[in-house]
Amino acid sequence: MSDQKPAPSEVTTPIEIDKAYKAVAASTKAASSNFYYAFITLPIEKRNAVYAGYSFCRIADDIVDDGDYGSRTGEALDSLQAHLTAAYNGDFSTKGDSLVLKEATPELWIALGDTLHNYPIDQQHLLDVVEGCRMDLDGTTYQTWDQLVEYCKRVASATGLALIEVFGYQDEQAVEYATDLGIALQLTNILRDITEDLEIDRVYLPTEELAEFGVSVDDLRNKRATPEYIRFMKFQVARARKYLEAGVRLFPLLDKQSRQCPETMTQVYEILLDRIEKNNYDTLNYRASLSKFQKFKLLAVIWLRSRVIRFV
Repeated sequence: MSDQKPAPSEVTTPIEIDKAYKAVAASTKAASSNFYYAFITLPIEKRNAVYAGYSFCRIADDIVDDGDYGSRTGEALDSLQAHLTAAYNGDFSTKGDSLVLKEATPELWIALGDTLHNYPIDQQHLLDVVEGCRMDLDGTTYQTWDQLVEYCKRVASATGLALIEVFGYQDEQAVEYATDLGIALQLTNILRDITEDLEIDRVYLPTEELAEFGVSVDDLRNKRATPEYIRFMKFQVARARKYLEAGVRLFPLLDKQSRQCPETMTQVYEILLDRIEKNNYDTLNYRASLSKFQKFKLLAVIWLRSRVIRFV
């Protein structure tokens, strides 16, 4: 982790900072991410910091996925990284851009700059997230599991490594467990979104393993949930659960006020894996998601826990 905190070069008022955090909170909620239910369990200061970090990572993802920048997508990612470095050094302005990032508002940089000033986040973690998104520009064929793990570490584990700096921890093993948890969550996303990813010509499944189980990309495109595909998915779900089990060892190492956030994230992904299993591992024709009842139940548990913590 980095011990050096950025020293802002521009003066921002408390009102401007408060406005900036409200903006990143609104954008996080608008994203309708399952993570939002986890974030609201955090104390307000840490919650704001997580909103800022999540908004940054979301922009990197949107730059690549939305396709609005065309041939300049790589340049847009470069601009995002340059702004991150500037914000880390206390420069929140967006003046002098050769490429204007419509998603990256001044409020984002104020909120993110304040977060980087208040928490010992190594900016390399956020730079790694952008580099993970950049990998999507070079094609999304992964020959081996090790290659896919590298992608998962960049787009997901790196986010987790930034988050635990906000959560607070003492034992350095937290880094290993946060990495495993990120791999578990990203792999679950991949298994759930195979059809959606194919629509934008992306296959995040190891080519060697598809061949080993007798599954072709043509099977995926035509949504053929063959017996071979079901066996392949059983193997992948078991792998995701293995990483999830390794990742939950992180929770006892975190600051008590922050544990419920990753615990809630994990609950959401356990439910998604359960749904995949209940759908007989057919993620080509049935998309795993939380039902309205499951979301209501999750929110009720979060509310009850927050009341208990308040009075402990």
